[in-house]
Amino acid sequence: MARLKFGAFLAPHHPIGEHPMLQFRRDLDFVEQLDALGYDEFWCGEHHSSGWETIASPEMFLAAAGERTKRIKLGTGVISLPYHHPFNVAQRMVQLDHMTGGRAIFGSGPGALASDAHTLGIDPMTQRDRQDEAIAVIRRLFNGERVTAKTGWFEMHDAALQILPLQEEMPFVVASQISPSGMTLAGKYGIGIISLGSMSTQGLMALPQQWQFAEDAASKAGTTVSRSNWRVLLSWHIAETREQARREAGAGLMRWHNEYNVGTLMRPGLTAFGSPDEAVDKTAFVEGAASTIGTPDDLVKMIKNLVQVSGGVGTIVGFAHDWANPENTRRSWDMVARYVIPEINGYIDGLRKSRQFVIDNRAVFERAGQAVMAKIMENDKAAAALQQTGPGRVAIPAVNAPDLQKAAAKQKA
Repeated sequence: MARLKFGAFLAPHHPIGEHPMLQFRRDLDFVEQLDALGYDEFWCGEHHSSGWETIASPEMFLAAAGERTKRIKLGTGVISLPYHHPFNVAQRMVQLDHMTGGRAIFGSGPGALASDAHTLGIDPMTQRDRQDEAIAVIRRLFNGERVTAKTGWFEMHDAALQILPLQEEMPFVVASQISPSGMTLAGKYGIGIISLGSMSTQGLMALPQQWQFAEDAASKAGTTVSRSNWRVLLSWHIAETREQARREAGAGLMRWHNEYNVGTLMRPGLTAFGSPDEAVDKTAFVEGAASTIGTPDDLVKMIKNLVQVSGGVGTIVGFAHDWANPENTRRSWDMVARYVIPEINGYIDGLRKSRQFVIDNRAVFERAGQAVMAKIMENDKAAAALQQTGPGRVAIPAVNAPDLQKAAAKQKA
Protein backbone atom coordinates (compact mmCIF):
# COMPACT_ATOMS: atom_id res chain seq x y z
CA MET A 1 0.00 0.00 0.00
CA ALA A 2 1.28 3.49 -0.87
CA ARG A 3 2.20 5.59 2.15
CA LEU A 4 -0.49 7.96 3.33
CA LYS A 5 0.16 11.62 3.95
CA PHE A 6 -1.26 13.29 7.06
CA GLY A 7 -2.48 16.80 7.69
CA ALA A 8 -4.73 19.01 9.79
CA PHE A 9 -7.77 21.09 8.91
CA LEU A 10 -8.44 24.18 11.04
CA ALA A 11 -11.80 25.72 10.15
CA PRO A 12 -11.29 27.03 12.87
CA HIS A 13 -13.98 25.96 15.37
CA HIS A 14 -13.27 27.81 18.61
CA PRO A 15 -15.81 28.38 21.41
CA ILE A 16 -16.66 32.02 21.94
CA GLY A 17 -14.96 33.51 24.98
CA GLU A 18 -11.22 33.47 24.33
CA HIS A 19 -9.33 36.64 23.32
CA PRO A 20 -9.20 36.56 19.48
CA MET A 21 -5.61 37.83 19.41
CA LEU A 22 -4.44 34.97 21.65
CA GLN A 23 -6.56 32.52 19.67
CA PHE A 24 -4.75 33.46 16.45
CA ARG A 25 -1.39 33.06 18.18
CA ARG A 26 -2.38 29.68 19.60
CA ASP A 27 -3.43 28.52 16.14
CA LEU A 28 -0.06 29.60 14.75
CA ASP A 29 1.67 27.70 17.57
CA PHE A 30 -0.34 24.66 16.49
CA VAL A 31 0.93 24.87 12.89
CA GLU A 32 4.47 25.15 14.20
CA GLN A 33 3.95 22.00 16.29
CA LEU A 34 2.61 20.07 13.29
CA ASP A 35 5.62 21.09 11.21
CA ALA A 36 8.01 19.90 13.94
CA LEU A 37 6.15 16.57 14.20
CA GLY A 38 6.46 15.89 10.47
CA TYR A 39 2.87 16.37 9.32
CA ASP A 40 2.61 16.92 5.58
CA GLU A 41 -0.14 19.54 5.26
CA PHE A 42 -2.03 22.23 7.16
CA TRP A 43 -5.32 23.74 5.99
CA CYS A 44 -7.36 26.70 7.24
CA GLY A 45 -10.59 28.19 5.98
CA GLU A 46 -12.39 31.44 5.27
CA HIS A 47 -15.40 32.50 7.32
CA HIS A 48 -17.02 35.81 8.10
CA SER A 49 -19.81 34.96 10.55
CA SER A 50 -21.07 32.40 13.09
CA GLY A 51 -18.81 33.54 15.97
CA TRP A 52 -16.97 30.22 16.15
CA GLU A 53 -14.93 30.60 12.95
CA THR A 54 -12.53 33.51 13.13
CA ILE A 55 -10.14 33.33 10.16
CA ALA A 56 -11.43 35.69 7.47
CA SER A 57 -8.32 35.46 5.26
CA PRO A 58 -6.58 32.08 5.04
CA GLU A 59 -3.87 33.65 2.87
CA MET A 60 -2.90 36.10 5.64
CA PHE A 61 -2.88 33.36 8.26
CA LEU A 62 -0.83 30.99 6.11
CA ALA A 63 1.70 33.70 5.28
CA ALA A 64 2.32 34.11 9.01
CA ALA A 65 2.45 30.33 9.44
CA GLY A 66 4.99 30.13 6.63
CA GLU A 67 7.42 32.26 8.62
CA ARG A 68 7.21 29.87 11.57
CA THR A 69 7.54 26.60 9.64
CA LYS A 70 10.05 24.86 7.38
CA ARG A 71 8.53 22.06 5.35
CA ILE A 72 4.78 21.60 5.92
CA LYS A 73 2.53 22.39 2.92
CA LEU A 74 0.03 25.20 3.56
CA GLY A 75 -3.43 24.96 2.02
CA THR A 76 -6.36 27.35 1.82
CA GLY A 77 -9.20 25.23 3.10
CA VAL A 78 -10.91 26.97 1.50
CA ILE A 79 -11.06 30.30 -0.28
CA SER A 80 -14.74 30.90 -1.06
CA LEU A 81 -14.36 31.92 -4.70
CA PRO A 82 -17.78 33.56 -5.19
CA TYR A 83 -16.80 36.16 -2.60
CA HIS A 84 -13.78 37.47 -4.55
CA HIS A 85 -12.70 38.70 -7.95
CA PRO A 86 -10.73 35.77 -9.44
CA PHE A 87 -7.78 37.98 -10.46
CA ASN A 88 -7.27 39.08 -6.85
CA VAL A 89 -7.43 35.47 -5.65
CA ALA A 90 -4.82 34.44 -8.21
CA GLN A 91 -2.49 37.27 -7.19
CA ARG A 92 -2.78 36.49 -3.48
CA MET A 93 -2.10 32.79 -4.02
CA VAL A 94 0.97 33.53 -6.14
CA GLN A 95 2.29 35.85 -3.45
CA LEU A 96 1.61 33.20 -0.79
CA ASP A 97 3.46 30.61 -2.85
CA HIS A 98 6.53 32.82 -3.07
CA MET A 99 6.38 33.90 0.57
CA THR A 100 6.24 30.25 1.74
CA GLY A 101 8.98 29.01 -0.58
CA GLY A 102 6.66 27.06 -2.87
CA ARG A 103 4.55 25.39 -0.18
CA ALA A 104 1.11 26.77 -1.07
CA ILE A 105 -1.87 24.59 -1.99
CA PHE A 106 -4.83 26.39 -3.58
CA GLY A 107 -8.00 24.98 -2.08
CA SER A 108 -11.34 26.48 -3.10
CA GLY A 109 -15.02 26.09 -2.41
CA PRO A 110 -18.33 27.81 -3.13
CA GLY A 111 -18.73 29.10 0.45
CA ALA A 112 -19.95 27.04 3.37
CA LEU A 113 -21.95 29.47 5.52
CA ALA A 114 -25.24 30.86 4.23
CA SER A 115 -24.75 33.81 6.58
CA ASP A 116 -21.53 34.76 4.76
CA ALA A 117 -23.25 34.77 1.36
CA HIS A 118 -26.15 36.78 2.81
CA THR A 119 -23.72 39.36 4.18
CA LEU A 120 -22.22 39.83 0.72
CA GLY A 121 -25.58 39.82 -1.07
CA ILE A 122 -24.80 36.65 -3.03
CA ASP A 123 -27.60 34.33 -4.14
CA PRO A 124 -26.71 30.81 -2.87
CA MET A 125 -28.05 29.37 -6.14
CA THR A 126 -25.17 31.03 -8.02
CA GLN A 127 -22.27 30.02 -5.77
CA ARG A 128 -21.25 26.73 -7.37
CA ASP A 129 -21.39 28.14 -10.89
CA ARG A 130 -19.24 31.06 -9.74
CA GLN A 131 -16.67 28.69 -8.29
CA ASP A 132 -16.50 26.84 -11.61
CA GLU A 133 -16.04 30.07 -13.59
CA ALA A 134 -13.37 31.35 -11.22
CA ILE A 135 -11.32 28.12 -11.31
CA ALA A 136 -11.28 28.15 -15.10
CA VAL A 137 -9.92 31.71 -15.19
CA ILE A 138 -7.40 31.26 -12.35
CA ARG A 139 -5.91 28.20 -14.04
CA ARG A 140 -5.36 30.25 -17.21
CA LEU A 141 -3.74 33.04 -15.22
CA PHE A 142 -1.42 30.60 -13.44
CA ASN A 143 -0.38 29.28 -16.87
CA GLY A 144 0.78 32.76 -17.87
CA GLU A 145 -2.09 33.56 -20.22
CA ARG A 146 -3.49 37.03 -20.77
CA VAL A 147 -7.21 36.79 -20.09
CA THR A 148 -10.18 38.85 -21.21
CA ALA A 149 -13.45 37.64 -19.71
CA LYS A 150 -16.89 38.93 -18.78
CA THR A 151 -19.43 37.11 -16.65
CA GLY A 152 -22.46 38.14 -14.62
CA TRP A 153 -20.24 38.92 -11.63
CA PHE A 154 -16.71 39.86 -12.79
CA GLU A 155 -14.81 41.31 -15.76
CA MET A 156 -11.18 41.14 -16.88
CA HIS A 157 -9.50 43.10 -19.65
CA ASP A 158 -6.13 41.83 -20.88
CA ALA A 159 -5.43 40.53 -17.39
CA ALA A 160 -2.12 38.78 -16.76
CA LEU A 161 -0.13 38.01 -13.63
CA GLN A 162 3.13 39.90 -13.22
CA ILE A 163 4.54 36.98 -11.22
CA LEU A 164 3.69 33.33 -11.77
CA PRO A 165 3.61 30.73 -8.96
CA LEU A 166 6.96 29.62 -7.62
CA GLN A 167 5.89 25.99 -8.00
CA GLU A 168 5.90 24.77 -11.55
CA GLU A 169 2.35 23.60 -10.93
CA MET A 170 0.60 24.80 -7.80
CA PRO A 171 -1.80 22.10 -6.55
CA PHE A 172 -5.49 22.87 -7.11
CA VAL A 173 -7.94 21.27 -4.67
CA VAL A 174 -11.72 21.63 -4.36
CA ALA A 175 -13.78 20.95 -1.26
CA SER A 176 -16.48 18.31 -1.40
CA GLN A 177 -19.17 17.37 1.09
CA ILE A 178 -21.98 14.93 0.34
CA SER A 179 -23.43 16.56 -2.81
CA PRO A 180 -21.74 15.59 -6.10
CA SER A 181 -20.81 19.16 -7.09
CA GLY A 182 -17.30 19.25 -5.61
CA MET A 183 -16.31 15.83 -6.94
CA THR A 184 -17.76 16.67 -10.36
CA LEU A 185 -15.77 19.89 -10.47
CA ALA A 186 -12.58 18.01 -9.56
CA GLY A 187 -13.21 15.54 -12.36
CA LYS A 188 -13.94 18.29 -14.87
CA TYR A 189 -10.58 19.97 -14.29
CA GLY A 190 -8.55 16.91 -13.23
CA ILE A 191 -7.62 18.44 -9.87
CA GLY A 192 -7.45 17.33 -6.23
CA ILE A 193 -10.25 16.91 -3.70
CA ILE A 194 -10.62 17.39 0.04
CA SER A 195 -13.70 15.52 1.28
CA LEU A 196 -15.17 17.25 4.33
CA GLY A 197 -18.37 15.22 4.63
CA SER A 198 -16.51 12.13 5.86
CA MET A 199 -16.77 13.41 9.44
CA SER A 200 -20.27 11.90 9.53
CA THR A 201 -21.16 8.21 9.26
CA GLN A 202 -23.22 8.92 6.15
CA GLY A 203 -20.33 10.81 4.60
CA LEU A 204 -17.87 8.02 5.34
CA MET A 205 -20.07 5.39 3.71
CA ALA A 206 -20.70 7.66 0.71
CA LEU A 207 -17.00 7.90 -0.21
CA PRO A 208 -17.07 5.18 -2.93
CA GLN A 209 -19.99 6.89 -4.67
CA GLN A 210 -18.29 10.26 -4.27
CA TRP A 211 -15.20 9.00 -6.06
CA GLN A 212 -17.38 7.63 -8.83
CA PHE A 213 -18.78 11.14 -9.39
CA ALA A 214 -15.21 12.42 -9.90
CA GLU A 215 -14.25 9.62 -12.29
CA ASP A 216 -17.45 10.01 -14.32
CA ALA A 217 -16.87 13.76 -14.68
CA ALA A 218 -13.23 13.20 -15.62
CA SER A 219 -14.20 10.68 -18.27
CA LYS A 220 -16.71 13.12 -19.73
CA ALA A 221 -14.20 15.99 -19.75
CA GLY A 222 -11.26 13.96 -21.03
CA THR A 223 -9.22 14.48 -17.85
CA THR A 224 -7.99 12.15 -15.12
CA VAL A 225 -8.26 12.17 -11.33
CA SER A 226 -5.85 10.43 -8.99
CA ARG A 227 -6.61 8.94 -5.60
CA SER A 228 -3.20 10.21 -4.48
CA ASN A 229 -4.69 13.72 -4.70
CA TRP A 230 -7.77 12.79 -2.65
CA ARG A 231 -7.79 14.07 0.92
CA VAL A 232 -10.35 12.81 3.42
CA LEU A 233 -11.22 14.48 6.71
CA LEU A 234 -11.50 12.57 10.00
CA SER A 235 -12.01 13.76 13.58
CA TRP A 236 -10.23 12.32 16.61
CA HIS A 237 -8.94 12.87 20.12
CA ILE A 238 -6.23 10.46 21.23
CA ALA A 239 -4.88 9.63 24.69
CA GLU A 240 -3.11 6.74 26.41
CA THR A 241 -6.43 5.02 27.25
CA ARG A 242 -10.00 5.26 26.07
CA GLU A 243 -11.08 6.35 29.51
CA GLN A 244 -8.60 9.21 29.52
CA ALA A 245 -9.59 10.31 26.01
CA ARG A 246 -13.25 10.26 27.07
CA ARG A 247 -12.55 12.40 30.14
CA GLU A 248 -10.49 14.91 28.17
CA ALA A 249 -12.82 15.35 25.18
CA GLY A 250 -16.35 14.84 26.50
CA ALA A 251 -17.29 18.30 27.78
CA GLY A 252 -15.74 20.17 24.84
CA LEU A 253 -17.32 17.83 22.31
CA MET A 254 -20.70 18.37 23.93
CA ARG A 255 -20.26 22.15 23.84
CA TRP A 256 -19.16 22.10 20.18
CA HIS A 257 -22.14 19.99 19.17
CA ASN A 258 -24.77 21.74 21.28
CA GLU A 259 -23.67 25.35 20.90
CA TYR A 260 -22.31 25.33 17.36
CA ASN A 261 -23.90 22.57 15.29
CA VAL A 262 -27.29 22.60 17.00
CA GLY A 263 -27.54 26.05 18.58
CA THR A 264 -25.82 28.22 15.95
CA LEU A 265 -26.04 26.45 12.59
CA MET A 266 -29.22 24.56 13.52
CA ARG A 267 -28.23 21.68 11.28
CA PRO A 268 -31.26 19.56 10.32
CA GLY A 269 -31.71 16.28 12.16
CA LEU A 270 -29.36 17.09 15.04
CA THR A 271 -30.41 17.24 18.67
CA ALA A 272 -28.44 18.39 21.69
CA PHE A 273 -26.48 15.91 23.80
CA GLY A 274 -27.57 15.60 27.42
CA SER A 275 -24.17 14.80 28.92
CA PRO A 276 -20.48 14.50 28.01
CA ASP A 277 -20.75 10.70 28.14
CA GLU A 278 -23.63 10.76 25.69
CA ALA A 279 -21.63 13.06 23.44
CA VAL A 280 -18.69 10.66 23.36
CA ASP A 281 -20.85 7.54 22.98
CA LYS A 282 -22.88 8.90 20.07
CA THR A 283 -19.85 10.43 18.34
CA ALA A 284 -17.28 7.65 18.64
CA PHE A 285 -18.91 4.47 19.94
CA VAL A 286 -21.90 3.80 17.71
CA GLU A 287 -22.00 1.46 14.74
CA GLY A 288 -20.21 3.08 11.82
CA ALA A 289 -18.84 6.00 13.86
CA ALA A 290 -16.73 8.42 11.84
CA SER A 291 -14.83 9.84 14.83
CA THR A 292 -12.25 8.28 17.13
CA ILE A 293 -12.01 9.10 20.82
CA GLY A 294 -9.57 6.59 22.22
CA THR A 295 -6.07 5.22 21.79
CA PRO A 296 -3.61 5.23 18.90
CA ASP A 297 -4.67 1.65 18.13
CA ASP A 298 -8.29 2.78 17.80
CA LEU A 299 -7.33 5.43 15.25
CA VAL A 300 -5.15 3.00 13.31
CA LYS A 301 -8.18 0.73 13.00
CA MET A 302 -10.38 3.64 11.87
CA ILE A 303 -7.92 4.76 9.19
CA LYS A 304 -7.45 1.24 7.83
CA ASN A 305 -11.22 0.89 7.64
CA LEU A 306 -11.55 4.21 5.80
CA VAL A 307 -8.93 3.19 3.25
CA GLN A 308 -10.76 -0.07 2.68
CA VAL A 309 -14.22 1.51 2.43
CA SER A 310 -13.10 4.30 0.12
CA GLY A 311 -10.93 2.18 -2.14
CA GLY A 312 -7.85 4.27 -1.35
CA VAL A 313 -6.98 7.89 -0.61
CA GLY A 314 -3.80 9.95 -0.61
CA THR A 315 -4.03 11.99 2.58
CA ILE A 316 -5.78 11.71 5.95
CA VAL A 317 -6.63 15.16 7.29
CA GLY A 318 -7.51 15.50 10.97
CA PHE A 319 -10.16 18.02 11.96
CA ALA A 320 -8.66 20.48 14.46
CA HIS A 321 -11.06 21.30 17.30
CA ASP A 322 -11.22 22.35 20.94
CA TRP A 323 -12.91 19.26 22.35
CA ALA A 324 -10.06 19.01 24.88
CA ASN A 325 -8.04 21.77 26.51
CA PRO A 326 -5.00 23.12 24.57
CA GLU A 327 -2.48 20.97 26.44
CA ASN A 328 -4.32 17.70 25.88
CA THR A 329 -5.10 18.65 22.29
CA ARG A 330 -1.41 19.15 21.55
CA ARG A 331 -0.68 15.83 23.25
CA SER A 332 -3.27 14.12 21.03
CA TRP A 333 -1.63 15.36 17.82
CA ASP A 334 1.77 14.39 19.21
CA MET A 335 0.59 10.83 19.85
CA VAL A 336 -0.83 10.53 16.34
CA ALA A 337 2.54 11.55 14.90
CA ARG A 338 4.51 9.23 17.19
CA TYR A 339 2.36 6.10 17.08
CA VAL A 340 -0.39 6.23 14.43
CA ILE A 341 1.44 7.56 11.37
CA PRO A 342 4.41 5.14 11.67
CA GLU A 343 2.04 2.21 12.20
CA ILE A 344 -0.04 3.10 9.14
CA ASN A 345 2.97 3.76 6.91
CA GLY A 346 5.15 0.89 8.09
CA TYR A 347 7.98 3.04 9.44
CA ILE A 348 8.64 0.62 12.32
CA ASP A 349 8.15 -2.66 10.45
CA GLY A 350 11.90 -2.98 9.91
CA LEU A 351 12.59 -2.54 13.62
CA ARG A 352 10.14 -5.31 14.50
CA LYS A 353 11.65 -7.62 11.90
CA SER A 354 15.16 -6.91 13.15
CA ARG A 355 14.20 -7.69 16.74
CA GLN A 356 12.45 -10.91 15.75
CA PHE A 357 15.44 -12.00 13.65
CA VAL A 358 17.70 -11.72 16.70
CA ILE A 359 15.20 -13.73 18.79
CA ASP A 360 14.74 -16.44 16.15
CA ASN A 361 18.48 -16.84 15.47
CA ARG A 362 19.83 -16.80 19.01
CA ALA A 363 21.78 -19.98 18.48
CA VAL A 364 23.71 -18.42 15.59
CA PHE A 365 24.97 -15.67 17.87
CA GLU A 366 26.26 -18.00 20.61
CA ARG A 367 29.63 -18.02 18.89
CA ALA A 368 30.03 -14.31 19.68
CA GLY A 369 29.83 -15.16 23.38
CA GLN A 370 32.31 -17.97 22.92
CA ALA A 371 34.76 -15.55 21.31
CA VAL A 372 34.55 -13.21 24.31
CA MET A 373 35.13 -16.10 26.74
CA ALA A 374 38.10 -17.38 24.75
CA LYS A 375 39.84 -14.03 25.06
CA ILE A 376 39.15 -13.90 28.81
CA MET A 377 40.60 -17.36 29.37
CA GLU A 378 43.78 -16.50 27.42
CA ASN A 379 44.71 -14.02 30.15
CA ASP A 380 45.50 -15.43 33.63
CA LYS A 381 44.54 -12.24 35.44
CA ALA A 382 41.31 -11.92 33.50
CA ALA A 383 40.47 -15.56 34.21
CA ALA A 384 41.12 -15.01 37.93
CA ALA A 385 39.00 -11.88 37.93
CA LEU A 386 36.16 -13.83 36.38
CA GLN A 387 35.53 -15.48 39.77
CA GLN A 388 34.50 -12.05 41.13
CA THR A 389 32.41 -11.09 38.12
CA GLY A 390 28.65 -11.33 38.42
CA PRO A 391 25.94 -11.13 35.78
CA GLY A 392 25.27 -7.76 34.14
CA ARG A 393 28.57 -6.17 35.24
CA VAL A 394 30.17 -5.81 31.83
CA ALA A 395 29.24 -3.34 29.10
CA ILE A 396 28.70 -5.98 26.42
CA PRO A 397 25.49 -6.09 24.36
CA ALA A 398 23.45 -8.95 25.74
CA VAL A 399 23.41 -10.78 22.43
CA ASN A 400 27.25 -11.02 22.51
CA ALA A 401 27.76 -11.62 26.23
CA PRO A 402 28.79 -15.06 27.52
CA ASP A 403 27.16 -16.47 30.64
CA LEU A 404 29.75 -15.01 33.05
CA GLN A 405 28.00 -16.32 36.13
CA LYS A 406 28.15 -19.86 34.82
CA ALA A 407 31.78 -19.46 33.77
CA ALA A 408 32.72 -18.01 37.19
CA ALA A 409 31.17 -21.01 38.91
CA LYS A 410 33.32 -23.33 36.82
CA GLN A 411 36.44 -21.37 37.77
CA LYS A 412 35.67 -21.64 41.48
CA ALA A 413 35.09 -25.34 41.15
